Amino acid sequence: MSKLIVSSDSQPTGCWSSAPRPGALTHLQDGLTGLRFPARHRFMDIDPQDLIKIDDKDDARERRADRKGARLNTFVAITVALLATFMGICKVKDDNIVQAMQQAQADKIDHWAFYQARNLREEVAKAALVQLRLQASDRPADKRAGYDEAIAQYEKLAREQAEKKDELRKQALADQATYDALNFRDDQFDLSDAAIAIAISLLAIASLTQLWWLYGLAMLPAGFGVVMGTAGLAGWHLHPTALVGLLT
Repeated sequence: MSKLIVSSDSQPTGCWSSAPRPGALTHLQDGLTGLRFPARHRFMDIDPQDLIKIDDKDDARERRADRKGARLNTFVAITVALLATFMGICKVKDDNIVQAMQQAQADKIDHWAFYQARNLREEVAKAALVQLRLQASDRPADKRAGYDEAIAQYEKLAREQAEKKDELRKQALADQATYDALNFRDDQFDLSDAAIAIAISLLAIASLTQLWWLYGLAMLPAGFGVVMGTAGLAGWHLHPTALVGLLT
């Protein structure tokens, strides 16, 4: 064990100066234990075991930090995998809903187009009916048989067109209702995708920064996204109209 002697005096008691006195070396050879130092001297002992203990503590601290970081990374990886799987399932359902919306929109356009065609035919039949009645009124009774027959045909045609037109109107309104119902669920899936995307971004930052509180913060949009996605899959009547209106 090495000892370092520090003294405030230029010539400490029991130590030699730059010019050792006679017999000083002999006195030192008798052993350092025989020396007596004043109380003002300070000794600094360096024990290698202390250095080993300090290194062990640092290593233990680093291992604990590594285990904590690995645990956070494991939670992040599992959470991202689950959210990505849920997003995939919702994406399949959402695509099917979008296709159904497109079909409903096309059907509505077709039905309204046929409605306009039926309406035009009805108006033409009514106009022809008016002309025939006016012409028949000037004809003698023995010559009105042909007019009466034509009038009956146009009356039937106008009545049929009106009935078919009303049926097409109801179908077009039903198509619009179908579209609105599907769009309701599509909004749920859109909110779910947006919220889960935000959650995955926060999870990536949490993994890089090793901050557990950021992982907890990411669970808020993740939970909202899962709830909205489940509502879309199960057909729940859960629709944050204010938020959808803000994003529309």
